[in-house]
Amino acid sequence: MKIDRRRFIVLSSGALAVSPIARAFGTDQAQPPGLPPALPPTQVPAPPAVPKFEDVRQNVGIFTMRGGTIGWFVNKDAVLVIDTQYPDTAKTCLDGLKQKTSGRPIDVVINTHHHADHTSGNAVFRAEAKTLIAQARVPDLQRQVAAATPNSAAPVVADATFDTTWSEKFGDETVTARFNGPGHTGGDAIVHFERAQVVHMGDLLFHERHPRVDRPAGASIQNWIRILEKVGKDMPADTIFIAGHAKDGLPVTVDRKALLRFRDYFDAVLALTRKALGQGQTKEALVATAALPGFEGYQGGGALTLAGVLGVAYDELTAK
Repeated sequence: MKIDRRRFIVLSSGALAVSPIARAFGTDQAQPPGLPPALPPTQVPAPPAVPKFEDVRQNVGIFTMRGGTIGWFVNKDAVLVIDTQYPDTAKTCLDGLKQKTSGRPIDVVINTHHHADHTSGNAVFRAEAKTLIAQARVPDLQRQVAAATPNSAAPVVADATFDTTWSEKFGDETVTARFNGPGHTGGDAIVHFERAQVVHMGDLLFHERHPRVDRPAGASIQNWIRILEKVGKDMPADTIFIAGHAKDGLPVTVDRKALLRFRDYFDAVLALTRKALGQGQTKEALVATAALPGFEGYQGGGALTLAGVLGVAYDELTAK
């Protein structure tokens, strides 16, 4: 999905004070007669994202900097990486991993889905990896996005794909990637470290953030709910789930309760949408909803908004 964790644009007024509302829209309030016009607010770049490596459990860890959460696995037999963020952050991650692996080659890189904040670093990792793997739809979705983006370079795509399941043993750990049908996109995989009982969910899991539902790429809210229910049911109670993104200040590693809470979010979205349809509301009226009851604390911003989710829910439920 094309979102970055911990990125902000901070607006300041320079020499003149600017109201919060003016900051949000990039203009100041009207000045009293006789005073010179207000200077436009100055856009100050956010501070650089801070790279962070964290151990999760039994040789599984995560890297966060900018973009979707990168997962990694290092034991004496193998090195695996899940998702690749962007070229610059991928290099930072790769350099850090080399310190953990004594420069050993990466055996496998797995893309959980096609969005640029999870795959734009593919070229960086591909040069150091034996193979790049993704669900079968992911390469075509990457190419479609590139074709629709002016001056876009050809994407680096997987050289090995799977339809529903890929699994391989690496020493004492078995790693399995599964496709459970459309959810966030039409080609999402979850990656299960079976001994460690850690599951990288990619963007099938947002921790208290409004998600992106990429309907043009085959997303389905209704099946996304079924995926979350299935994963919650199939995995042991002590499983650690890695989210693609989290609300600012919250961890991207969560328990089953948080996973099922995200399922409840989508249940609430569909309930609200069905109620609106039953009352004859327009799509425009529905997406103007200020907050989702019971989930008022969910963070939005940029392309990730409640309005975006409700708009997709409306389209999905009214599709012929």
